[in-house]
Amino acid sequence: MDRIDVPSDVVIRRLPLYARSLRYLLDEGIHSVSSQELGERINVTAAQIRKDLSYFGEFGKQGIGYDVEKLLNHIERILGLTQRWPVVLIGVGYLGQAIARYDGFNNQGLHMVGLFDSDPAKIGQLVGELPILAYARLHDVIREQHVRLAIIAVPATYAQAVADMLIESGVRAILNYAPVILQTPDDVWVRYIDPVAVLHSMTYYLAREGGEIS
Repeated sequence: MDRIDVPSDVVIRRLPLYARSLRYLLDEGIHSVSSQELGERINVTAAQIRKDLSYFGEFGKQGIGYDVEKLLNHIERILGLTQRWPVVLIGVGYLGQAIARYDGFNNQGLHMVGLFDSDPAKIGQLVGELPILAYARLHDVIREQHVRLAIIAVPATYAQAVADMLIESGVRAILNYAPVILQTPDDVWVRYIDPVAVLHSMTYYLAREGGEIS
């Protein structure tokens, strides 16, 4: 049996960047783009773009390039964005409120359906059109809304317990803002956003550039 190449996680992470750049091109009134031109927008080589897309089929023609709208539609289907994905957010502090108020979710195939916090003083408050709910409602909302995606924005000491509750209720993908590595089953996808860790990875270069470290 012939071996079937499977795209790596690195390839999958690049697909949303391609989609975003293609949306910008459409907004600019550009309807055809070469892999070279697309690559220049996201600092990826033309060869890498062609290789990434080859995992999923043939989308362009040599010497002509890609039809921007058609390629965007293909990538959105690959990413599952032809349907709307309900999302719950756990932790509605300053960071959580900023996330909950972000308008981009509803325009990108995502739909915030539940906000949860452990602070009794916050329960019932509205963030946009959604009320903040107690953790006791978490399981029911996830089951009723068929939620498989969740965002964690709680302090690090509570993140694992929250992740365990989410997974037990049926969530299979978690975006974690808490500065801690979660322990999850192999069939649960986790992505991490830790601004402090990212900034520290840049202070490494700044410290050497400025001569602070010999």
